Amino acid sequence: MNAIELPAPPPLLVVVSGPSGVGKDATLKRMQARGLPFHFVVTTTTRQQRPTEVEGVDYHFVSIAEYQDKLARGDFLEHANVYGNLYGNSRSDIESALQRGADVIMRIDVQGAATIRTRVEGAIFIFLISTMQELETRLRARKTESEDALRIRLDLAAQEMREQVHFDYCLRNSDSHLDETVDDIIAIMRAEKLRTQPRQIKFR
Repeated sequence: MNAIELPAPPPLLVVVSGPSGVGKDATLKRMQARGLPFHFVVTTTTRQQRPTEVEGVDYHFVSIAEYQDKLARGDFLEHANVYGNLYGNSRSDIESALQRGADVIMRIDVQGAATIRTRVEGAIFIFLISTMQELETRLRARKTESEDALRIRLDLAAQEMREQVHFDYCLRNSDSHLDETVDDIIAIMRAEKLRTQPRQIKFR
């Protein structure tokens, strides 16, 4: 008897989001450290590079003039001004990865996730949550902002936490349990690939 060949499920576009300090970067770094076979989108930003960050791995760090040039050319699928810094994600990077069959992982803020929701059909939206105490602890540990700037971030984070109702999945994230968060994301992706009617990514 001939073996039945099942078609490979279409690639997924997974958006990992949540309030500032929730651990979006830490979660993706753990996914990368585990060697997972996903295409991780590297965001372009005008913000200052932190000592522990690597150009081209954590972010593409550019000047405001370089960013504005990319924006004028229509390079970004989504872009946002967050706390006075500019962020954008390359549409061509995402499309080319999907075309070669790679599952794509994006980590963006809540504002960016809302934009993707209007511009891409079929994406999976995952919201990471923590307690406000955990968010404050993480943000203070960075030592990158004044007390006033920190309070602004925390106030906005409290508002962003309410946006979880607009996401497909909501995961509790903790620094001491990053592998559990990663395992949950992998489980979501596996389940999505077993759908009888798979998601189809369409750009609007």
